[in-house]
Amino acid sequence: MFSNYWKLAFRHLARKKVFSFINIFGLTIGLTSCILIGLYITDELSFDSMHQKADRIARITSERASGGTISAFATTGTKAGPQLKRVFPEVEDYTRTLVYSSKVSYGSSSFTEPRFLYADASFLNIFTFPLLEGDPAALNEKTNIILTASTARKYFGSADPLNKVLRINDGKDYRVAAVVADPPSNTQLQFDFIVSFNNLAASRYEQWYTANYVTYLLVRDGHRIPALAQQINSYMESPSTRQNAALQGKDYLHYHLEPLKRVHLYSTLEGFTPNGSITYVLILTGIAILILVIAGFNYTNLAIAQSSSRTGEIGVRKVLGAVRAQLFLQFTGESLLITMIALVLATVAASQLLPVFNGLTGKELHVSSLLRLRPLSLLLLTGLVIGVLAGAYPALVLANTRIVNILRSGFRVTGGKGSLRRTLIVLQFIISFFLISATIVILQQIDFIRSKKLGLDRDHVLVARVNSRVLARYSQIKSAMLARPGVESISGSHDLPISARWGDILEADNGRQEVHFPIKAIPSDMDFLKTMKMQLIAGSDFTAADIPTHVDENDSVTPVYRFILNETAVRKIGWTPQQAIGQIISRGVPGIVKGVVRDFNFASLHDPIGPLVIFADTQWVQYMLIRIKGDRMPATIASLQSTWKAYAPDQTFEYHFLDEDYNRLYQVETRTASLFSTFASLAILLSCLGLFGLSALSAIQRTKEIGIRKVLGASLLNITLLMARNFVLLVGLALLVATPLAWLAASRWLRSFAYRIDVQPWVFLLAGATGILLAFLTVSYHSLRVGSRNPSETLKTE
Repeated sequence: MFSNYWKLAFRHLARKKVFSFINIFGLTIGLTSCILIGLYITDELSFDSMHQKADRIARITSERASGGTISAFATTGTKAGPQLKRVFPEVEDYTRTLVYSSKVSYGSSSFTEPRFLYADASFLNIFTFPLLEGDPAALNEKTNIILTASTARKYFGSADPLNKVLRINDGKDYRVAAVVADPPSNTQLQFDFIVSFNNLAASRYEQWYTANYVTYLLVRDGHRIPALAQQINSYMESPSTRQNAALQGKDYLHYHLEPLKRVHLYSTLEGFTPNGSITYVLILTGIAILILVIAGFNYTNLAIAQSSSRTGEIGVRKVLGAVRAQLFLQFTGESLLITMIALVLATVAASQLLPVFNGLTGKELHVSSLLRLRPLSLLLLTGLVIGVLAGAYPALVLANTRIVNILRSGFRVTGGKGSLRRTLIVLQFIISFFLISATIVILQQIDFIRSKKLGLDRDHVLVARVNSRVLARYSQIKSAMLARPGVESISGSHDLPISARWGDILEADNGRQEVHFPIKAIPSDMDFLKTMKMQLIAGSDFTAADIPTHVDENDSVTPVYRFILNETAVRKIGWTPQQAIGQIISRGVPGIVKGVVRDFNFASLHDPIGPLVIFADTQWVQYMLIRIKGDRMPATIASLQSTWKAYAPDQTFEYHFLDEDYNRLYQVETRTASLFSTFASLAILLSCLGLFGLSALSAIQRTKEIGIRKVLGASLLNITLLMARNFVLLVGLALLVATPLAWLAASRWLRSFAYRIDVQPWVFLLAGATGILLAFLTVSYHSLRVGSRNPSETLKTE
């Protein structure tokens, strides 16, 4: 019996080639999308789960209130980890970490390494990075260094790396004491080198503030993390701790504990690497389901619509004694066969498209992730569920067809009024319109971000990293580069002007009261404002005389520094820009306000502009900012390279454009836009594909009606409009339902940006016009094809 069912199924597929192709192709697209999105979601949800103690690890984040301003940081001071271990028995261990770009040399080879990690000796005990060779306690010695496997190959090839010596920043030698496996892509802790945290000057003293270090706790019981966080903040509010941390009035310093496996998707504070977003994971999950639903709807719709062509077969089988269960099993089996064919094709397609998908998402997903027992079992289960769900209703319709109805209609049962088919068409296009509208809004916001006036000019600005060796010759290199044709101006800074991270507490007396609040700070060279084309609205810019040659950090009286404040900082103090000039303020060390700059965005557009102080101090410069003319860029860059080589022959001139750093701030949004546009296109393609099949079937069923209408004088346009009208009305209804849903979703997403576009009505009009036009063209193809036939051909068999 079952072999007979398979034969009938294959014969039906071969006989109905067009509709079989539409069903298989649609399901293949839907399943391929699900497989790719499933791999992405699995990778996101698995972040940091490879660490054996992951459930007991928490990242400490700090929340600081000062002068009525609350600031949050993913970092802490050096005291948080050791003090919490001393006070709370629940804390088993801690590790403080800092990633810092460093120059690494071996023999004649020298590289600037951005992933150079400083960590406490407990790092490898807390986190699971398999030791390949060497001493597991290597970080107990300050002169030891640990390499990843790929880094060891980079410097030493196939030779044994142990006990080799690397020179760091031309100042200190480290012995390779261990090699660990490369960090997988789905961990936030990315590094190439590890050395002891004790090599940092900050390790010699413990401070609550100077929050530059990402600190992790290993607790004895992971379930106690929320309770421990409450105990920690009670401790931080105790009088002795407040006094030790120099907290006054309503100021406070609180710590929050983020479970390690939740940091990547749930934290709003970035640490080692940019965070993902659970919101985007849920959105992509929804998209995968919606695309699969559209593909399933296509199959169900076409199967119901084709029921009229199979009533003769059903009637004969019932006369010969077939019962409902047998008919249901036969037609459900056909659905499963189509789904299994699509599943095999989708698996092959997903493996081939994976490199393209990696390019869209920035992931490093591999086919091996797909070819394991668990994902393959899940795929098979998904195929079975889809096959049963998509085929169940058509199978019931066909199995329940009564012989008397078949005989009355002359073996043509149309499946009722088609209300389910119309409902499924509307649902398909609701999903499509929703995705199209959301995609347009995301692309608009990304375009707004890229074109927004930031209060500075980021175009044609080269960024070159400055290490200690280059910093020692910074003035000579800068002067030589300025003499090159095509160079407009040069400055330097500790942080990039679009992503300031240095934090201080600013103190000032506005004549009525003393104020203090957290403030972002940018140590810079002179000409910083000129190079970035910022607008000075009061006072004057830095000069060479403003750059201190020596600063006594213990001197809290002598105003050594010169400061430039932004408008927000001046307003927060309570001055006008003109009143601020010449005033003495302090950011730990005192200084004189020399200028006020117009507000500019020094952080992501997700956040409003906050208070900022720029102070002249070249000892902190990490980036050289070089503004060049756009008309002779290649020649200018070549001359800069030769100048750099003349002064730092052993240091490669590694540069990039500031625009690239700015775009990296919005990688998540850009990738989301790419994914949305890709899958929205697939959704509309699937919807139109289903509409194509239904309109083809409708045209076949109405062939003789069209022939009669032509004989009675109907034009080709009349016939086309007649055929398209019902379908286009359904698409229009879908637009009416999808518009408010898309508007609500887009408005909610845009709230995450401090600077954003307004959702315009034309977005939904464009989405609707696109969908209606595609639907009309899809239906019209068959209308024109049938309508152009000679009526004598269509009526001669009547």
